Amino acid sequence: MRVLVTGVKGQLGHDVVEELAKRGHESVGVDIEEMDITDEKAVERVITEAKVDTVMHCAAYTAVDAAEDNEELCRKVNAGGTENIAKVCKKLDLKMIYISTDYVFNGQGERPWEPDDEREPLNVYGQTKYEGELAVENNVSKYFIVRIAWVFGVNGKNFIKTMLNLGKTRDQLTVVDDQIGSPTYTYDLARLLVDMAETEKYGRYHATNEGLCSWYEFACEIFKQAGMDHVKVTPVTTAEYPASKAKRPANSRMSKEKLTENGFERLPDWKDALQRYLKALGY
Repeated sequence: MRVLVTGVKGQLGHDVVEELAKRGHESVGVDIEEMDITDEKAVERVITEAKVDTVMHCAAYTAVDAAEDNEELCRKVNAGGTENIAKVCKKLDLKMIYISTDYVFNGQGERPWEPDDEREPLNVYGQTKYEGELAVENNVSKYFIVRIAWVFGVNGKNFIKTMLNLGKTRDQLTVVDDQIGSPTYTYDLARLLVDMAETEKYGRYHATNEGLCSWYEFACEIFKQAGMDHVKVTPVTTAEYPASKAKRPANSRMSKEKLTENGFERLPDWKDALQRYLKALGY
């Protein structure tokens, strides 16, 4: 199998390329320098010349708050860029794996979101990722749409790194405890994505590590496992937290039953993932 991976400099793209190599698959990793996904002609040229049979689309505009002020750019990348790739995949009859987000839902209630639930995004980022999903569904016949949440990987910025950095200079932090979800370790996710690429079990899926927590519980576990017991974390509500530009979902629970039904191995528990991640960071 030969796979073109977009966003190779990001947390997930980096791990996907490593996982493909481990299994003896060839990969062509691209970032904005090699292929600007918003440039339709460049996308067609690069994918065509790469002679791949699968495109793993990990690149995205992910600055959730900044997206509220930069809607045009966010849409150009997440919707337009995805559509450019989807059209080439359609033309060349390639498999396409599109990485999406729980932000395509409205974030309400307590029931875990099912892959085929109605999509009703609550902010600009979520709306543009939803438009990206539609671009894939309307163009590609052989597609996987994989929704993830609370992502962390060795390569890039994330919540865990932010907490660890804050813990070095502060003894007290406040973290919201009324948003519930599951973290996603890109190392584990990459394995699942390559598993998927090796099959023809197309459709929409949810893929996060097992187990649920609030951001507050996540932060407490980070400091506990990193041996930073001096940091006192205080839970606050979203309403009490300094206002962020974009609305955040209270409910990021996602049902992963479809993975089991289709014979895919689910990701390990998030605490186990955190332990391995901290070790990779040298903690």
